[in-house]
Amino acid sequence: MTTIRRAPSVSSAPLGRRAFLARLMVLASSPVWLMGCARSRPLSVGIHPWIGYESLYLAREFGWLPPGVNLHEGKVASDSMASLQAGQIDAAALTLDEVLQVRAAGVPLVAVLVFDVSAGADMVLARPGIDTLKQLAGKRIGVERSAVGALMLAKTLEAAGLFANDVTVLDLPPDRQLAAWHAGEVDVVATYEPTASLLKREGAVQLFDSRQMPDTIFDVLAVRQDRVAGREQLLSALLSAHFRGLDHLRINRQDGLYRISAHEGIQFSEAQRALNGIELPDLQGNQRYLSSGGRLAQAATEINRLMTARGLLPRPDSLLELVDTRYLALAEGENL
Repeated sequence: MTTIRRAPSVSSAPLGRRAFLARLMVLASSPVWLMGCARSRPLSVGIHPWIGYESLYLAREFGWLPPGVNLHEGKVASDSMASLQAGQIDAAALTLDEVLQVRAAGVPLVAVLVFDVSAGADMVLARPGIDTLKQLAGKRIGVERSAVGALMLAKTLEAAGLFANDVTVLDLPPDRQLAAWHAGEVDVVATYEPTASLLKREGAVQLFDSRQMPDTIFDVLAVRQDRVAGREQLLSALLSAHFRGLDHLRINRQDGLYRISAHEGIQFSEAQRALNGIELPDLQGNQRYLSSGGRLAQAATEINRLMTARGLLPRPDSLLELVDTRYLALAEGENL
């Protein structure tokens, strides 16, 4: 996935410019932080285009990533999932359902950070002339074979008053949707940025989006628990770099949007719209989402049940050790 939503609540407690600069100076000049990271083994993080992950791209561009952290770039989430399973990377930016899929393959993944929560960035787009949900009956709908795709389809059909056998569902990930659209192979797609903006240029009509299912679709940083030992400080420094990227987006939004549009290959207005489609929780927001019994745990339970019912998981995930907030606490200490 790739974009940003609802007027982003990047920080619940706005930071003054002087306080922000002071914090950056402390982080940049801290010898303990630098020495700790230098002693750690490198940390390789899988990432793919999605506006919710742009904080890490910004951190890399400004030189804020801690020494020893490498971004392992792929085209789609499945690239990161395969690399995790092959042991080629230590962590990855994934949706919650993708985390459960990798855990089902025997990889001990744990979520340590919420990048974003979809609030309009995931959407259902139709060809011109299909203007209402009722008109989806009999149409070909391209959907990625994932829990997010299944959720979007299920919620859309529910809102339309239709059943699964009322439409033809095609397995179609976002990186193939534009070509399928041009070839006339689909009438409707469930998608996200930057593909959504490209399809809208072709005249696609938006019928449904994730604002109708709030606090359900999460993008997280997932880390292999068997690769953490000796890298705790490096991982917390990575989280600090992420929050530093969010600070830049909040304080210098115009500059951040120009950089995002260039990186995503979309127009400034499209980047702005995409950013408005996600919530970017700050440190305190992360602590709330990742708390025991928090909204992420509730969403995980719902997604786990859906994936098992749809055959996307061989068995239900126990959801034990799905979240680890220790690194958020370390990052908070570094940012004081």
